Order: sequence, then C-alpha cells, then structure tokens
Amino acid sequence: MQHWNEFPTPATTEVTLVDALLQIRGCLGDDAFFATFESALHLGALDKRARRELRARITESARWLVDLAGTDAESGLESLLRIRLHRLGLALRTQVEIPGVGRVDFVLGDRLILEVDGRAGHDDPDDRHRDRVRDAVASSHGFVTLRFDYALVVHDWALVEQAILAAVGRDTHLDPWAERVRMA
Repeated sequence: MQHWNEFPTPATTEVTLVDALLQIRGCLGDDAFFATFESALHLGALDKRARRELRARITESARWLVDLAGTDAESGLESLLRIRLHRLGLALRTQVEIPGVGRVDFVLGDRLILEVDGRAGHDDPDDRHRDRVRDAVASSHGFVTLRFDYALVVHDWALVEQAILAAVGRDTHLDPWAERVRMA
C-alpha cells in the first residue's frame, strides 16, 4: 500500500516523529493517530517543543486530539477507550489508585471502573484470577467493574459502547449515597 502526503521531500530519508504522526492521521484516521500519539507521550518520545509543533501543523479541527492526549495511557486500547468515550461526552479519570484494589485503568463518575485487558499476560489463568479478585475487592468497596479485552475494543466497539452507556443510563457510575449527603 502506498501513501502520499503533502510533506516536502526531505534532504535525508529520516522522517521526524511529528511527520510520522501526521502521516498516521492522514492514512489511518484520528483513533490510530491518538493511540500512537499517546504512546509516544507515555514513552517520552516527544518533548514539549515537538508537541507544540504537532499542534501547529495538524488541522485546526483536530487540535483537540493533541490537547486531550496525556502521558498516562499504558496501552493503545486505553487510548482508544478514552477518545471514544470523550466523543460521547464522558470524562474519565485514568490510572486511579483504589485502596485494597490497586491501580485501575479508568474510573467513570464515582464508582464505575473500566478495565481494558490487552496484554498477553491476561491469557494466564493466574492473571485472570488476580483480576477477578481485584474486581471482587472493588465490589466490596462499592465499585462496579466493566472489563473489556482487545477483541471487544477493536472489533466490537458497538457492544462496549452499549454496555458503558447502559451502565451510565442506570446511574451505575454514581455513588447513590452522594446525593443523599447533598440533600441532608
């Protein structure tokens, strides 16, 4: 597959990371760009100057992608979930430390934990068991966990979105005691 762009032909064959990111967006779209960009930020491959350059060179309508991106996504799946839920108007807290549970990928609202399991280690029965123990401990603290794997996030996003929106529609993400405290 060949791709063309409007970048000037460089004097060398070296392409900057900013050029590569712009090319990814042009060829693969916003989601792939965002996941790759967050990965580069997480790895420390882009400094503030390069981020400013990227923001200046990307189309004005896409600058929000640069502004939304953070350094805390530990996988492309986390980035995909973040950008897709952002489009739905849902704000997430990322890499949240919950006492007794440990760090979770996301918390939506007061108590809805969203986990995305993409790493190969989740094929190990011991890792799956540890995840179930964490989910049970989280439940004992009043949290609800929705857990999605690579195949769901990448190939069946509609089902993931439906599950999350249904939970939000039932106010599962809200602490039922918080409203009572505000009313007292």
